Amino acid sequence: MARFFIGSSLKMYFGHKRTLEWVRGVAEICMDHPATTGGTVQFFAIPTFPSIPGVLELAQPAGIAVGGQDLHWEDVGPFTGEVSGAELAELGCTMVEIGHAERRAMFGETDEIVARKTLAGLRNGLAPVLCIGEPEPGAPAQAAERCIVQLESALAPARSSGTGGQLVVAYEPNWAIGAPEPAPPEYVSAVCRALREHVAGDELFPDAKVIYGGSAGPGLLPRIAADVDGMFLGRFAHDPAAVRRILDEVDQL
Repeated sequence: MARFFIGSSLKMYFGHKRTLEWVRGVAEICMDHPATTGGTVQFFAIPTFPSIPGVLELAQPAGIAVGGQDLHWEDVGPFTGEVSGAELAELGCTMVEIGHAERRAMFGETDEIVARKTLAGLRNGLAPVLCIGEPEPGAPAQAAERCIVQLESALAPARSSGTGGQLVVAYEPNWAIGAPEPAPPEYVSAVCRALREHVAGDELFPDAKVIYGGSAGPGLLPRIAADVDGMFLGRFAHDPAAVRRILDEVDQL
């Protein structure tokens, strides 16, 4: 398995045409870059729902994993406007973003909803990109403690049913999302180190990854690489050249 998971959720920043242009540019980089061709980095892209089929067509030949930005907690039913994990998996997705702070704040997602969606992702063979993070800065030990509570809350139904699989824990302190700068590297390292220690050796999630998001971009990974398994990139990766710079940084580590 790759040492680093690095990728981006495009949120709703791009339309369909620009999404495909971005993925095409990133795919060209990934097909040629030693960090991805050599297996050090697993790159992933999470576009909006309508763009997923087109993105898969471009991404799969380049070894880029594709995920959905959300899913419903049921696999089928009268849920107008929703998308199931079963359909995402049918299309060829292998990941799904769950529990982002924006969905909690804007759409009222609760811990219970996040937990049910996490189980739905795992049930359908999708790796949850499970977003956790504290609302305000404080001591790293306290932040880690709050994040572990969130993590275990989200995993509780999966643990109860014995449903495991690939898990990507995306540590995104709420106060750093959309900020001009990421959280301080020492802070990120301390929290992610505690999260990695927590998930190490988990029988249900033996290959769990802990990645950092929250205004993550070029220049950050070399400062935190010892304590993370990758990065969840935001708007700082909207230019494919920034993706190349991050892969270059991996190559130089």
